[in-house]
Amino acid sequence: MKKIKLLIAAALIAQSSAFAQSDPTVMTINGQPVSRSEFEYSYNKNNTGGVIDKKTVDEYVDLFINYKLKVAAALDARLDTLTSFKKEFAQYRDQQVRPTLITNDDVEREAKKIYDTTKANIGEDGLILPAHIFLMVGQKAPQEDIDKAKVRIDSIYGALKAGADFADLARRLSQDPGSARNDGELPWISRNQTLKEFEDVAFKLSPGEMSAPFLSPAGYHIVLMKERKQLEPYDSLRSNIMTFIEQRKLREGIINRKLDTLALAANMSKEDYMTRRADSLRAADPEMDNLIKEYHDGLLLYEISNRHVWDKAAKDEEGLKAFFEKNKSKYAWDAPRFKGMAYHVKTKSDVKAVKNSVKKVPFTDWAETLRKTFNNDSTIRIRVEKGIFKKGDNTLVDREVFKQKVNVAPMKDYPFDATFGKILKNGPEEYTDVRGLVTADYQDKLEKEWVEELRKKYSVTVDKEVLKTVNNH
Repeated sequence: MKKIKLLIAAALIAQSSAFAQSDPTVMTINGQPVSRSEFEYSYNKNNTGGVIDKKTVDEYVDLFINYKLKVAAALDARLDTLTSFKKEFAQYRDQQVRPTLITNDDVEREAKKIYDTTKANIGEDGLILPAHIFLMVGQKAPQEDIDKAKVRIDSIYGALKAGADFADLARRLSQDPGSARNDGELPWISRNQTLKEFEDVAFKLSPGEMSAPFLSPAGYHIVLMKERKQLEPYDSLRSNIMTFIEQRKLREGIINRKLDTLALAANMSKEDYMTRRADSLRAADPEMDNLIKEYHDGLLLYEISNRHVWDKAAKDEEGLKAFFEKNKSKYAWDAPRFKGMAYHVKTKSDVKAVKNSVKKVPFTDWAETLRKTFNNDSTIRIRVEKGIFKKGDNTLVDREVFKQKVNVAPMKDYPFDATFGKILKNGPEEYTDVRGLVTADYQDKLEKEWVEELRKKYSVTVDKEVLKTVNNH
């Protein structure tokens, strides 16, 4: 017995060794090994044919390491324990796992169930394809209107009995626009799909037979029966039912019911069952493993980067201001800009009133001041375009500020045009004038500093020999 146990242990070690050799570790980051297959997955996904800035494997190494270092920082910060993270990750993961819960047989059973239900609902009367000529009579119509409609429908019926063409009269006289365009023809219908009074008459007709005029709650009808049939066999309708299942997203319902059954049989919650199912799929399928790992790490990357770079930079007003002052020459313009507004008002007196209202107000607060002062009720007194303009951005600014010979299209109901602001000849005067550019550059600065800290904090080793085998084994 002892000898058998040793043989089994040896076999397992050999199997593990063979797997390790087939997917060796290409690098270790913060003590965590990264397999060659994971690196290849990331590299190949980000360097496909449509990527403009393709990287070589060596060039991609640093990008990948930086990515993994940020994920390591997120794990250290225990962001993966946040309820919000767990919920979002489970949603991404389950998008991949849920389709694997059902088989083609499950979908086939649902399709047959839909067919059987439809057939039962249709019943022995089958399906009919009627055409009708319809004259509308409201349910509360006075008797005089009902009598007029009766005279007219009887006249149409008389013409039909005398040999008039049903399709022609339906097109010209029927007050059901949808069917009139189709020679009076309605879709295939079964029992309990339309008005009972209509069905009681129509289902008694044989193909080619025409009814006498009759009244329903909607109005008067004359029905011509075109065809009758029983529901076709399942095999002839199968492809249509499958299309119906996909279009109505019924597959999700099949999955939900299957999940309920599987979780109940396993005596687990649905959430726990999905976790176990995902783990099983990841162990058996490297592609699935890498995809789910990508979702997991990507969500962590977003959250940690937002905290250390994106959101931090956007809210750090003092940092943005200091960065701008230190790098002001970088944001110089090649031509003057107009910092102000072009506006249109209803009355001439408002031209000056607009200027006075914002004269002592910070530029960033102009919009709110103008809204409260001039557009705070049901009457819109002013139309404004505020910003930093170069030549060509706004015709009114071009004419009034840059003295260009351009035509300014008049604005309806706002006949008085004006501008207010100042020309900046030497570039932006404060960081808010180029906030987007400054924020992006400041984020780059924070990113570089953060990566430097991470490089010092976490150990990184790369196996150069294994790296050479990437996409070449």
